[in-house]
Amino acid sequence: MNDGLTHIDDQGRARMVAVGHKPDSERMARAAGSVEMEPATLQLIRRGGLKKGDVFATARLAGIMAAKQTASLIPLCHPLALTHVDVDLETDTEGSALRIEAQVRTKGKTGVEMEALTAVAVAALTVYDMAKAVDRSMRIGEIRLLEKRGGQRGDYTAPVCR
Repeated sequence: MNDGLTHIDDQGRARMVAVGHKPDSERMARAAGSVEMEPATLQLIRRGGLKKGDVFATARLAGIMAAKQTASLIPLCHPLALTHVDVDLETDTEGSALRIEAQVRTKGKTGVEMEALTAVAVAALTVYDMAKAVDRSMRIGEIRLLEKRGGQRGDYTAPVCR
């Protein structure tokens, strides 16, 4: 009944995957996303002109904190001891956006894809929260896994987007 979905049992019920039997291995995941906005909003963020403060530092910290809390936010995720979290934001003047990328590492029995994706999502939401007073038309999008390394299913690299 579950068609290979690991979080669904034979009766179709949600379940947490058993990973205790798996050996520890080095795991890494990278995810990315963006916040599109009006060009004036992007310039204001770049200049540090928002009343709420430094968008880059605050969003980076929010993403790191979110990665550490993923198991509390996503019901079937295992709590993980993360060994590294990096969240980077860069401006895309041509696209009038902030591009966000997160990389998460651990040594354990399960991967860190959800932690990387959560870091990007929360960093993007933080950008929105900090700039919403000047631009409610911002759009959060393109959140996706770019790469993962380690584990039984092997490595993955996302196809290049156009």
